[in-house]
Amino acid sequence: MNVMLKRILEHLVHTGSLKVTDPKGTISTFGDGSGDPVHIHIKTPHAQRAITFDPMLAVPEAYMDGELDILEGGVLGLMRIAFQNMGSGGIDATWSKAIEGLRHAFRRLQQVNTTSRSRRNVQRHYDLSGELYRLFLDDDMQYSCAFFDHLDMTIDEAQAAKKRHISAKLKLQPGQTVLDIGCGWGGLGLYLAKTFDVDVQGVTLSTEQHAVATDRAHAQGLENRVHFELKDYRNINERFDRIVSVGMFEHVGVNHYRTFFDKCATLLKPDGVMLLHTIGRSGVPWATSAFIRKYIFPGGYIPALSEVAPVIEKSGLVITDIEILRLHYAETLNRWSERFAVNRDKAKAIYDERFCRMWEFYLAASEAAFRWQDLVNFQIQLTRRNDALPMTRDYMSKCERALEMRDMGHRKDAPVSQQGEENAPAKPARRRRVTGK
Repeated sequence: MNVMLKRILEHLVHTGSLKVTDPKGTISTFGDGSGDPVHIHIKTPHAQRAITFDPMLAVPEAYMDGELDILEGGVLGLMRIAFQNMGSGGIDATWSKAIEGLRHAFRRLQQVNTTSRSRRNVQRHYDLSGELYRLFLDDDMQYSCAFFDHLDMTIDEAQAAKKRHISAKLKLQPGQTVLDIGCGWGGLGLYLAKTFDVDVQGVTLSTEQHAVATDRAHAQGLENRVHFELKDYRNINERFDRIVSVGMFEHVGVNHYRTFFDKCATLLKPDGVMLLHTIGRSGVPWATSAFIRKYIFPGGYIPALSEVAPVIEKSGLVITDIEILRLHYAETLNRWSERFAVNRDKAKAIYDERFCRMWEFYLAASEAAFRWQDLVNFQIQLTRRNDALPMTRDYMSKCERALEMRDMGHRKDAPVSQQGEENAPAKPARRRRVTGK
């Protein structure tokens, strides 16, 4: 192993058990020997040099190209050691902090997501074969953070719970209109239409997702209630009772946050409600992972709450509720990784070995970031009026329980409604007339 990389690893890895075999076959060990062991083999001098100067990008690239193998511990184990020896925002080693600092400084240049560029970015990821996603997603093809009431839930159960959780926060009523920004393969929009008797318009920039979602609406006989369009949200002009956006805001880009929330404010009716579900950071703003930005989500960015809230305030929208989902996405990614591993040969038949190694690294590294770094999920509820929703959150839990009973087969024919005096928006208190005695 070259002297510089060895000194870096000695400086970086204080906890854990890391063993490294270099291109000459020499084995070096790092850490205090605690935890599950991880053993990697850096097979070429080229990979060793690249890892020395830019490990956050070079390690996944070397793994994709077969220049680095993980002999013990897997990608998740390697990322656990890396992240547990890091600060929450970056690596303690000065050389890597400088690289990541530059990426953070230039992040706005990487996120000039115009309408045409946004479409190209989406095509890079979401227009991959639908068969690939069917290999590891749930039956409804929900490609976002699930909601785990308990850890022994299946991915299908947890994704169903996620739809109930989001629906309850929208406080839907029959006959309302709903806009789904970034509708994916249509599962949430179809669920809302069937469950609440509402009309849904979903928009996406992915031709693959649009085709699948449209076919699903026709197959379920909902083409008159749910309409999916291949359209940028910036080109929508109607107004809606409800707006929901799940897993799309990560692709907006920090330069366009004001545009996004200003547009949502104009699309939402005066008494409307919006629910934004997005990956976020519990820590300070930081750069997108170089590997994720280059190979998985070009133009993507994970915001800190401090970057989002001020823009919402300027748009005139009112933040009525914020929930932070911790570790839910780690569990989601864990289930996806397990399913992908089972179906790896099928994925390889669709693409190739390099793609499979890239996808394995993406899923495992993402799980690690949610377990051991500062990634979380935000669910932000928004309105235009302070009195558009009840004064307490009781209506959410009541609706969620009713939906769960319905999904379990109880009261199957009963419509789910969030109407009722107990769930009505708070009314101004009646003033008492004060009289003298």
